[in-house]
Amino acid sequence: MVGSIEKIRAQLTNLGPVEALTLLAELFPGKVIFSTSFGWEDQVISHMIFANKLPIKVFTLETGRLFPETYYVWGRTLERYGENIHAYYPNTEAVERLVSSKGPSSFYESVENRKECCGIRKVEPLNRALAGNDVWITGIRAEQSANRQHMDNLEPDEVHQLIKFHPIYSWSLDEVKAYIKEYNIPYNPLHDKGFPSIGCAPCTRAVREGEDFRAGRWWWEDQSKKECGLHEVSTEQK
Repeated sequence: MVGSIEKIRAQLTNLGPVEALTLLAELFPGKVIFSTSFGWEDQVISHMIFANKLPIKVFTLETGRLFPETYYVWGRTLERYGENIHAYYPNTEAVERLVSSKGPSSFYESVENRKECCGIRKVEPLNRALAGNDVWITGIRAEQSANRQHMDNLEPDEVHQLIKFHPIYSWSLDEVKAYIKEYNIPYNPLHDKGFPSIGCAPCTRAVREGEDFRAGRWWWEDQSKKECGLHEVSTEQK
């Protein structure tokens, strides 16, 4: 996989995000997939895909615990582009077992419980969504967290056995906002209320002035543990 990634990286050199996405769709026809959670970055990439009619499947993880505002921007996006966004739900029986045995808010009790909930509501559905694909497009940016500053915009994902590409990895938040304004892209109104990173409603709060970008996610936990398992990083990349 490493050799092929280096070859692809060379082909992507000096290409803008849309050009890079177009090339990947050509190199891996029908095997490129984009995951959106309807945040700022994901709305930018959805616009790039939909506005340019790129043959890239767009999907989201419907955890059952999303904010009403997230459903709002989901609907606005469908209205704006008229394209499908595929929803992947958690396994019903797994959710029923979790809530029946530990209650609806067990994730507050320990990191292990929170990761169990994320595993059921996010990781397992993600595995189903990615199965059979070769390239996973994400909205990750370097400045989002310390854990993400030592990644490459194109990297192997050994867990899912595919290649991950982050088309706006080097963008600043100001660049993201400017792009959204320029193209009048629908975005989550929670961003205007101090929510730079938006996940499940019980696990996300607004960020206070001076706090880290992801401080509002799982705010009751130690800062170093704030990943949900969707973007596992290999030992070599840490």
